[in-house]
Amino acid sequence: MGRKSITTSRNFINFLKFFGPAWLVMMADMDASSTIGAVETGISYGYKFVWFLLLLSVPLFIIQEVSGRIGIATGKGLGELVRENYNKKISIFIALPMFLTDIITYIVEYIGIGIGMSMLGVPLIIGIPIAFILHLLIIIKRKYIVTEKILIAISTTLILGFALTLAVRGVEPSCSIFYFEPTPNYFFFLAANAGAVIMPFMLFFQASATAEKLASLEGFERKLALKFMRIETIIGSVITEFLMVMVEMASTGIPDSTNIYSPSDLARVFSSIAGSYSPYFFGLGLLGAGFLALVVISLGSAWGTAEALGIPRNKSYKLYLIESVPALLVTLLVPKDMLGNVVLNLLSLFVIILLGPALVMGILANNPRIMGEYKNNSFQNVVYWSSITFIFILGLLSQLS
Repeated sequence: MGRKSITTSRNFINFLKFFGPAWLVMMADMDASSTIGAVETGISYGYKFVWFLLLLSVPLFIIQEVSGRIGIATGKGLGELVRENYNKKISIFIALPMFLTDIITYIVEYIGIGIGMSMLGVPLIIGIPIAFILHLLIIIKRKYIVTEKILIAISTTLILGFALTLAVRGVEPSCSIFYFEPTPNYFFFLAANAGAVIMPFMLFFQASATAEKLASLEGFERKLALKFMRIETIIGSVITEFLMVMVEMASTGIPDSTNIYSPSDLARVFSSIAGSYSPYFFGLGLLGAGFLALVVISLGSAWGTAEALGIPRNKSYKLYLIESVPALLVTLLVPKDMLGNVVLNLLSLFVIILLGPALVMGILANNPRIMGEYKNNSFQNVVYWSSITFIFILGLLSQLS
């Protein structure tokens, strides 16, 4: 074996050692709300948003790369950095809106888990409490590195489920993948899909998880970690947008009258357009997407809020309980058909909530005292602020439409 082969093998092993934070935040981006949003996009527009979903992988990478780079450069999470370098009020200001809206997010994730389990034959009233208990067992008193391994394994279920759903549904090559119309409804769907691609918890999670992972690998070079983080973030950003495309394409042909919050309705329409196995495949994907996101969002939200308040990270699960118990009760007690367009509205609202953390993160990334040699250069500033502006304008358009 030559020296080049040995070096390549060593680099690959090191990449696998560092692999995790960026991948998980990207897979959690394909959560139940994003999945339901992609289904509604497919029902309303067919393949016509494929171009936009693939385009969103660019700002997704650009914004999340900064989050990961902050974690590598400082060894700290976003909430902690803001509290230490500015003040506690600002750190609470950027974390609290995320913390409050995540109660709604948890409701959507639990609903997605319930629908997925029901499509697999497990009643919602049983499936949701099981998910709640399993979630607690994963996050309480466990080191991040242990939780990460469990979540990487779970991520394979959503990829497999959605890929198989499209495979049995089949692709319609005659459908147009590009479409644009300057209407309020079209802009609303643009903003909802943009909200699905960048959620507030993602900024907090990747910085904190990357810092945690790097600290667990003694002697791991920061420059090597930066290289691997960027590769992992690129891979994750592309795959998560392809997953969105898969769901949108697989949902094409579902009647507008379908109640997508009804497992029996979803199973019926998927069976009619994609065959008898498709409900099981889609149910597996939705279950994996909802549960993975439930864990990752809870960690990102709780870590960010705990850091902002100065609470030790190993106590952050208590914040999760404050959020999740009301969400669990609402999910079990409130009829699902009352939700209406709550998912799409939530996704478009995320674009607005994202602004505070994104602005502060951009400022931190430009501070040489904090970032040292890893601060933004001129090109990185242009693409970062352009991405934030693009996402925010879509959010404003959705609120005005």
